[in-house]
Amino acid sequence: MRDRMRLASAFAAKALARRAAAPYHLVKSMAIAPPERLKIAPPDIRTTDPTVADEIYSGYFSFAGKTMQCHGGSPFLLTAPSPGWRRALAGFSWLRHLRAADKALGQANARALVADFLSLGKLSPDDPAMEPAVAARRMLSFFAQSPALLDGAEAEFYDAFMFALAQGARFLWRALATGQAEGADRLFCAIALAEFAVCADTGRKIAPQVSRTLSMELDRQILPDGGHVSRNPQVAVDLLLDLLPLRQVLAARGLQTPSALMRASDRMMPTLRMMQHGDGSLALFNGMGATELDRVANVLANEDARGAPPLKAPYFGYQRLSAAEATVIVDAGPPPPPEFSRGAHAGCLAFEFSLGVERVVVNCGAPSPPHEELREMARATAAHSTLVVDDRSSARISARDSGGWRAGLVTEGPRAVAVERRETPAETTLILSHDGYARDYGLIHARELALAADGASLSGVDRLLVVEGAAKAPPEVDFALRFHLHPRVRAAPLGDSIALALANGETLLFAAEGGFPEVEDSIFFAGPAGARKCVQLVLRGKAAPGVELRWSFQRV
Repeated sequence: MRDRMRLASAFAAKALARRAAAPYHLVKSMAIAPPERLKIAPPDIRTTDPTVADEIYSGYFSFAGKTMQCHGGSPFLLTAPSPGWRRALAGFSWLRHLRAADKALGQANARALVADFLSLGKLSPDDPAMEPAVAARRMLSFFAQSPALLDGAEAEFYDAFMFALAQGARFLWRALATGQAEGADRLFCAIALAEFAVCADTGRKIAPQVSRTLSMELDRQILPDGGHVSRNPQVAVDLLLDLLPLRQVLAARGLQTPSALMRASDRMMPTLRMMQHGDGSLALFNGMGATELDRVANVLANEDARGAPPLKAPYFGYQRLSAAEATVIVDAGPPPPPEFSRGAHAGCLAFEFSLGVERVVVNCGAPSPPHEELREMARATAAHSTLVVDDRSSARISARDSGGWRAGLVTEGPRAVAVERRETPAETTLILSHDGYARDYGLIHARELALAADGASLSGVDRLLVVEGAAKAPPEVDFALRFHLHPRVRAAPLGDSIALALANGETLLFAAEGGFPEVEDSIFFAGPAGARKCVQLVLRGKAAPGVELRWSFQRV
């Protein structure tokens, strides 16, 4: 009942937020005229690749792990191999690659493809190209590439392009007002509208309302410590890739930057660094997949002052331990609100551990688009480096194919997540617990993680505690304590311990008390080239109250 009330209150709050953002009658009365000219074009800080331009010129369009050949026809008329492929094609983010190729050829090719899309006319509401997030990406791409698209363009293309911008702005505004745009997509829509208000000569009339809507979404979604409310590090990267160019065009035009935009972007970058390992990759929590290192680097290059990464983000729900070359990043928070939970994982108290550029203990991460069928498996607690009771996740996740508004949502999970941090000259310790198994099993998972001051050892204690005041004894079930290892780590039994050979030649020794560690197969979903085989260390036993497992990773 409490979880049903949680869902009901969350969606009631979301409905109120929609009405506060822009009532529907305002949308119907708002006239957004096509611009006569664009006053400025925002920069695109994403990396460009001329080889992608060559592929497009040859008629090959590779998106979301699928490649299609248009054989001289329109790529927009092809039967999309997946919704993700169609979204990427219709989002036009790939236009930036044409800019990196031969100027005249790339310019002509880009204009021809945009004209091809604009000639399609009205698309079906069920077309992924008509999803609010895709329409927002398309508008942002059009603005960023407008100098190349409009330079020397004929009047017919020019007028059609300007009309499409206005039509897109009206669509996005309606999506925000009616609730068609949900979760993080609302913020991307608001950013695209803000760029229209700044860049288009007809945007001045909607600028005050757009600024208020953008500020409201930023205050709602960006937490006080700089994390995004979805708890997915990738969402922060994607948002900053659009927020930073918006700040630049506001400054270039001498317009006042909303204080919410300044606060959000300034807070997000240090928190993003907090989630980085020594190789630059972001920790694999709550929907994070393979890190696109160039995008993260481009974002962080805009940080004005760079100090040491923060060690804790209590609102974001993460903690960091750092000593010498050792880094530990821990999920220490409950699931995000339902509206933002469609990509969230059941990984409470899971951790990742790295030594310099070598990843050691990881979570399995989110699979790449070609492997969407594995996403539910990747969201389970068993795909994370933490303790699992009865082979069940600590949070309940509705299946994506279940239909209805619950599909893909985290419907229940840990409600009380306790975090205490202790620091001594010898080590830093995190003392954590969560109640994700309290309702079904009457058990609390408590975990301690201690990183030595010299980074030479990481030790931990995992306990199962009975819920205080429980009316009956917990059922007799099994537990599994899992440590997923990065594919570059080789594990070999060594007596009662496990020797871990890192790719740089270094060796760690894993030892445990209270259980015998076994090496089992696992899968690492977040590889740059797709899923890879790896192994995991597993300790098993009966999930009885008072169970205590002590373990350590020691550098040899």
